[in-house]
Amino acid sequence: MKVFKFGGASISTIERVQHIPQILRMNPEEKILIVISAMGKTTNALEKVVEAFYSGNQSQALLLFESIKKSHLNLLKYTITQQWQKATDSLQDLFTEVEWLLHDQPVKPYNYYYDQIVCVGELLSSTIMSFYLNEEKLDNQWLDVRDVLRTDSHFREASLDWEVTTRLVHERVAPL
Repeated sequence: MKVFKFGGASISTIERVQHIPQILRMNPEEKILIVISAMGKTTNALEKVVEAFYSGNQSQALLLFESIKKSHLNLLKYTITQQWQKATDSLQDLFTEVEWLLHDQPVKPYNYYYDQIVCVGELLSSTIMSFYLNEEKLDNQWLDVRDVLRTDSHFREASLDWEVTTRLVHERVAPL
């Protein structure tokens, strides 16, 4: 099995995203696991959303998040044609998770909100990439990493629960 990790600059533009299938096709006989990080400067942008939200500037947090939404929907528009509505709906579900938090007032520690919001960068980019790879006839199965990796509740410094995570990897990743 080969593991490929793409993120940041390697998927920061439409052209770079469109190059990923070529890389994967170089390994036609291999089982491949693909790890996708947040695109471009998405993590930094999400950190600013958390800072604005936690400092009590809800309208600024929502405005910053709207910019992140637009950039991801724009990428989707230029990469997905066959399952555009399904892909859009998947992104909207992730957007809604963040917006639920942002429409409330912070009542938990900063690090809790950081972990809940910043992780969405990877979820958004991996969702887009999964739909794009399927469109490019590279069948794949998207997994929400939150359903596989288990940690404790020490937000931003969590420790992995190796026993539960190992079991979940065997149950959910290995069959794929």
